[in-house]
Amino acid sequence: MEQYLNQSVKNIEISGIRKFFNLVQGKKDMVSLTIGQPDFQTPEHIKEATKKAIDQNFTTYTPNAGVPELRNAVSQYVNKRFQLDYNPEDEVIITVGASQAIDITLRTIIQPGDEVLLPGPVYPGYEPLIKLAGGTPVYVDTRDHQFKFTADLIQQHLTERTKCVILPYPSNPTGVSLTHDELKDIAELLNDQPIFILADEIYSELTYEKPHVSIGTFEEVKKQTLIVQGVSKSHSMTGFRIGFLLGDSEVMKHVLKVHQYNVSCATSTSQYAALEAMQNGLEDPKHMREFYLQRRDYVLSRLNQMGVDVVEPDGAFYVFPKLTPSNQTSFDFGLTLVDQAKLALVPGDAFSSYGQGYMRISYAYHEDVLKMGLDRLEHFLNQSQ
Repeated sequence: MEQYLNQSVKNIEISGIRKFFNLVQGKKDMVSLTIGQPDFQTPEHIKEATKKAIDQNFTTYTPNAGVPELRNAVSQYVNKRFQLDYNPEDEVIITVGASQAIDITLRTIIQPGDEVLLPGPVYPGYEPLIKLAGGTPVYVDTRDHQFKFTADLIQQHLTERTKCVILPYPSNPTGVSLTHDELKDIAELLNDQPIFILADEIYSELTYEKPHVSIGTFEEVKKQTLIVQGVSKSHSMTGFRIGFLLGDSEVMKHVLKVHQYNVSCATSTSQYAALEAMQNGLEDPKHMREFYLQRRDYVLSRLNQMGVDVVEPDGAFYVFPKLTPSNQTSFDFGLTLVDQAKLALVPGDAFSSYGQGYMRISYAYHEDVLKMGLDRLEHFLNQSQ
């Protein structure tokens, strides 16, 4: 029966991140720095709130857009932390993680033939959703711009078919962010154009020297901007699957229809866990961020000592060093590291062809694991010279 399946689905590839992660699972004495999942436990008060929600029988359907108290708390949270102004009644939707927020947004705004601009290299989860919505992903090479998707680069690739620009910052896999002035240039470029901006800001709590700036703070593009937020990375709640989607009410009333028929509502008990995070856990990301910063600096220091070329990340928990020899694909080099160094990194070409030559290192791991992995990398590089 496979021949009768939706061809668009058949053409989709499994994520290169997961493909490589699965490939090294079960291999003896392997150090893996592959997955972008916080190694911290979900804060105890959030776990207790989840148990309480079950005990109080908050286990039924919720309103499609989410529990009103949570939407109100999210509205207050993004206003306090990122100076964003969204009405909880009709401009906030609670989603099943950031991934579902991206999916329902693209399904709402994309029609067959529309083009979506996104920076390369980039998280591989966008392309399949764009294609399933009937759109065409257009990758823009950011390698010579410190991996930043600038207004100049966007302008060079705008066409009559451009429907959306994706701004995934802080970035997976590079960790870089855009500054206030860089975002202002983009806002001025796209102002009053029939182009949506999808800002995936799931790592916004994990920035270091400078606070996160959201494109949604620029009034000139607010109506055409949809913002993805959530608690997976900030509060180490990946398995709870709770994301937040923020946007103008005239757009969100249509997104809500897609959301309703897609999942009805996000999981009720997880929503109450997220409510606890929003009401009493605003300081939870602070200590995680401090540890991530220490790890980032350690990884950068080690890579610099090895003479490896790497752009310093502003946030998230990834570095994206240029490691792959010119005579190998990143995927093949990754296999070489697995076989010869017992070290698993994510090949850069998992993040589009513009990731070729790079490898992603996640530092969402304990310091001991990072040291062991980087020791193995250094030994391998020394032996290869």
